[in-house]
Amino acid sequence: MIKTLLKSVRQYKKDSLLAPLFVALEVAIECMLPLVMAELIDRMSGESFGPIIKLGIALVILALFSLLFGVLSGRAAATASCGFARNLRQDIFFRIQDFSFADIDRFSTSSLVTRLTTDVTNVQNAYQMVIRIAIRTPLMLIFSVLMCMTISVRMSLIFLALIPILAVVLFGIAIYTFPIFQRIFKKYDALNNSVQENVSAIRVVKSFVREDYEKEKFNRAAADVCDDFTRVEKILAINNPFMMLCIYTAFMLVSFFGARMIINTAGSSLTTGQLSSLINYGVQILASMMMLSMVFVTLSMSSESAKPDCGGAYLGKLPGFTGKWNPGSAGWKYFL
Repeated sequence: MIKTLLKSVRQYKKDSLLAPLFVALEVAIECMLPLVMAELIDRMSGESFGPIIKLGIALVILALFSLLFGVLSGRAAATASCGFARNLRQDIFFRIQDFSFADIDRFSTSSLVTRLTTDVTNVQNAYQMVIRIAIRTPLMLIFSVLMCMTISVRMSLIFLALIPILAVVLFGIAIYTFPIFQRIFKKYDALNNSVQENVSAIRVVKSFVREDYEKEKFNRAAADVCDDFTRVEKILAINNPFMMLCIYTAFMLVSFFGARMIINTAGSSLTTGQLSSLINYGVQILASMMMLSMVFVTLSMSSESAKPDCGGAYLGKLPGFTGKWNPGSAGWKYFL
């Protein structure tokens, strides 16, 4: 399936490779910023302003480079994903034009519309997230943990203890919402089918005075989709408050134990600047965990669109379909 879809990347391979490269450079620079900030804070107690000015200039330069690579990665990812969706939609549309009359009779029009619109958009969003966010978050998580351990192994244990707790909750939410997304995308066909029938047979509907019935049928289909999406959003809304709880818990523990360590060792084991860096790295670590959960949710959504049997409304009408995916006769390979 993935190999078949990637054939539509074509002329956008360069942007697809540049986006992860720029993301990696952006992450590397962002992980350097807290270290320079820690050195600047430690030098603030001195009487000379020369090192402070140099470190300030270094911070500005690093921030500008981080911004530059962030813009370049975003531009490359957007270009690659939009171009991929353009080629994919074009390939599907051209393949549909080659359908025989027998093939057209076997397919549901609403399913073809869903494949060309909603499904392609979901695959596009997933592709953009894979070449950017899915690269950024693991790198940020790994680099931030390593930098914390280079500053203080004892203090980094606070974040290492919170990571499994946060991972269990966030990924548990993502796994729980996955079946709901499966139901949602199967209901898109019913919604599109109701619109398509009313557009193509509007004279029949008016002749038999069936407007109220058709409105009620469409409202039922729309309400089903709305209810499922509302339920999913309510569940996903738990992500942010739980994330904030973990972040502030980490802040409290790091500040408490870090302050005691600074006072007891007179700054020999941990300095004020290093404590500030630990807090910054902690935010990056926990934020990366939340982004990973969101990546998992988005990929779960898009996987349902990218699956060969997505929707199910037209797949069962294909010749020789037995209820299992047959790569030679249906799904994306049938179109591409």
